[in-house]
Amino acid sequence: MGRKTILLLIVGVLGAYYVYTPLPDNVEEPWKLVLMNAHVKIITNLALFAELLGIDHFLNILTLFMGLQEVPPTSDENVTVMDTTFNNVPVRVYVPKRKSETLRRGLFYIHGGGGFSGSAALLTYDFLSRRTVDRLDAVVISTNYRLAPKYHFPDQFEDVYNALRWFLRQDVLDKYGVDPERVGISGDSAGGNLAAAVTQQLIDDPDVKIKLKTQSLIYPALQTLDMDLPSYQENSHFPVLSKSLIARLWSEMFTTDRSLEEAMLVNQHVPVESSHLFKYVNWSSLLPEKFKRGYFYNSPTLGSSELAKKYPGFLDVRAAPLLADDDKLRSLPLTYVITCQYDVLRDDGIMYVTRLRNAGVRVTHNHIEDGLHGALSYHGFKIAYRTENQYMNWLRENL
Repeated sequence: MGRKTILLLIVGVLGAYYVYTPLPDNVEEPWKLVLMNAHVKIITNLALFAELLGIDHFLNILTLFMGLQEVPPTSDENVTVMDTTFNNVPVRVYVPKRKSETLRRGLFYIHGGGGFSGSAALLTYDFLSRRTVDRLDAVVISTNYRLAPKYHFPDQFEDVYNALRWFLRQDVLDKYGVDPERVGISGDSAGGNLAAAVTQQLIDDPDVKIKLKTQSLIYPALQTLDMDLPSYQENSHFPVLSKSLIARLWSEMFTTDRSLEEAMLVNQHVPVESSHLFKYVNWSSLLPEKFKRGYFYNSPTLGSSELAKKYPGFLDVRAAPLLADDDKLRSLPLTYVITCQYDVLRDDGIMYVTRLRNAGVRVTHNHIEDGLHGALSYHGFKIAYRTENQYMNWLRENL
């Protein structure tokens, strides 16, 4: 076999590996998705290979690639954009330029990125913030927070909470012309996790007099206990967030010790003394029948206490908002939740919807039947425009 033949064979195998992506029939624009997923796989594998060679941590390398998509704070004819800090936390502020005779809506936005990457400066979030300003005539505060693997829980939570508390001060709202009765919070993925967590924390904070009117959770990650939900089983290898990747991202939020990741992957990380928490994430009672079809609930195998003693954060309600009791949930504001059918995190959001409704909270659940994780950020895809329209319309009517 000649060298050219061997080279062609290698190219063919690599091409098949990176391009071949089995997709459901109802997914729109499949070739766009295949190409996007190939791009993600290439970057991910490069980062894994560099980590294997000892060049740097896997997540640091991914963050480096993500940073290439950041844009400076650039004002235009419609919006004034500035970088500043709220209580020492970096934020990017978007204020409409057109005059208004009334106070405006205020939206506090928390970016996603698995807790290790992303920023308010990323092109996708800058674009979303500008669109929010334009469509809702709203002031947008897009916050940053410290990231893994350098920083671990509760640093991310504390940064977002401190920035939010600063924004909810009357003098700060006055400065930006925001109506204190029309302030909402939004976040996607890891940002949805943080949005849910800080909204819960705010309920019992005696120092915060101004409360949130709405919370919008976009395909949020909400629990760390059960890594074998139907959505995890069904979408374990689906673009762009696999079960193995989410296990690593969750574990890296608490530690760089890979033993927690390994235990999560086999669902043996929760100790016996914390088994009572499973009632909050028991999908057999919290998921509608159509999402349970073909799956049978098995109580997770309980692990030793060692991991929980070393890294108790994964059992903390500030990291896993689904662990909040009903008394806390019933005080939450008007809620909007987006879930996607082909997303490992789908059932987190659906279970939260069920628990909130059971607690008497008014919830709008937008389930995207042909959606996948990150749908709102896929610029140039039809699903992104559709999802954005649904999200913006809900905010316009309710915030």
